[in-house]
Amino acid sequence: MKRNYLSLPIIVVLSAIGFLYYTTVFVVIDEWLGLSTSPGVMNAVVFTFLVIMSTVTYGIAIVRDPGHVPASFMPDIEDAESPVHEIKRKGGDLRYCQKCAHYKPPRAHHCRVCKRCVLRMDHHCVWINNCVGHANYKIFFVFVLYAVTACIYAMVLLVGSAAYDGHRDNEQSEGSFKTSFIICAVLLVPLTLALSILLGWHIYLTLHNKTTIEYHEGVRAMWLAEKVGNIYRHPYDLGAYENLVTVLGPSILCWICPTSRHIGSGIRYRTSYDNTVTVSSIPR
Repeated sequence: MKRNYLSLPIIVVLSAIGFLYYTTVFVVIDEWLGLSTSPGVMNAVVFTFLVIMSTVTYGIAIVRDPGHVPASFMPDIEDAESPVHEIKRKGGDLRYCQKCAHYKPPRAHHCRVCKRCVLRMDHHCVWINNCVGHANYKIFFVFVLYAVTACIYAMVLLVGSAAYDGHRDNEQSEGSFKTSFIICAVLLVPLTLALSILLGWHIYLTLHNKTTIEYHEGVRAMWLAEKVGNIYRHPYDLGAYENLVTVLGPSILCWICPTSRHIGSGIRYRTSYDNTVTVSSIPR
């Protein structure tokens, strides 16, 4: 299915980025510190870097395919290298997508918007007009991280500028400055709050090696397990550090870089059962 890389939500996001960048640099920083001073230039350079990284990672998240199921994929329940097989809740059969006419690998789900199965699907995001899945999850995570950092940085500059402007008793700020300042604050405060909550949520998911879909499925699985006196454990949870390495890569220095050479095929994932020979099934 051919995707539209320029939807209305994407235009809104890019417009917001452009407005916030212009206002922060050429209104807030310029009026407070001055772009001809060392502090002003330093802050403008740092904020410009954060905005560039946010924009670049946002663009990659939009255009990168989240991961599709290979046409040749066929689950092998006798494969000792795959100790976990996900099955349907009803009937216990291996998960099969009727719409795509193929079996689903572990952690794959069908997206009704994209009209195809996505590897390690987390969710469909309207703001990137794309699914967040196996191949672009790290890029999406890094984008949110840079966006939150840029918003918090802009907030600090905004508060500092407001405090400075409040002490200028003998000077009257121009109306255009005041208007831009107010619009920037009205846009920046809820945006920073929303992105911070989103980042916190995905940090939690990453630390537990879960997707948004798996979190909600895990809540139900935990309830069912407790109902019969068992204990549910997420099979892909390898421990906090190993989970971070699985998602962000083996090198800590590259965790905030828009690279994802470590992700593998997306057909098989390490599990907590890898050191055992018992084949386990997960109802989905």
